[in-house]
Amino acid sequence: MARPASGKEMLSRAKEHLAKARTIGELRQVQAVILPLEFGFTMDQVAAITGVSKGWACQLRIDFIRSGGGEDREKPQRGGRRRENMSREEETLFLAPFFEKAAKGGILVVGEIKKALDEHLGRTTALASVYNLLHRHNWRKLAPDKSHPKSDAEVQEEWKKNSRDISAR
Repeated sequence: MARPASGKEMLSRAKEHLAKARTIGELRQVQAVILPLEFGFTMDQVAAITGVSKGWACQLRIDFIRSGGGEDREKPQRGGRRRENMSREEETLFLAPFFEKAAKGGILVVGEIKKALDEHLGRTTALASVYNLLHRHNWRKLAPDKSHPKSDAEVQEEWKKNSRDISAR
């Protein structure tokens, strides 16, 4: 048997908002509050009536009750970095010495950055986190085209000039 619906103190506010609902989302949210309290519907029934999943109907209901009856409250926007280790500014300051070294002709060694990041955060991080950090700050791996260390450009050019033309056959 399902437990009884909570939030009876929000029923009157939900009824007020029912008449004021401007979007389908607002209507569904109010219905998710009213239907279990007023008519004793289960969340499965509420989900079927509102056209959303059971979990989403529960979430709509919880959001309405936590917001104090649908009053505008600050909700976190979707997107962005919710589990960041440092802010963008802190990352910039952290990477500045490494980028300065690389600008002066030094090599940017990811292992060194990882070691410094681990010390800075006081815990170990994945190597992928370092690459993601560098990617956020527009770093990319620059490497020359591959060439054999023992190759001789003059010999190659000479060979190109003196080799037989295969298409002439």
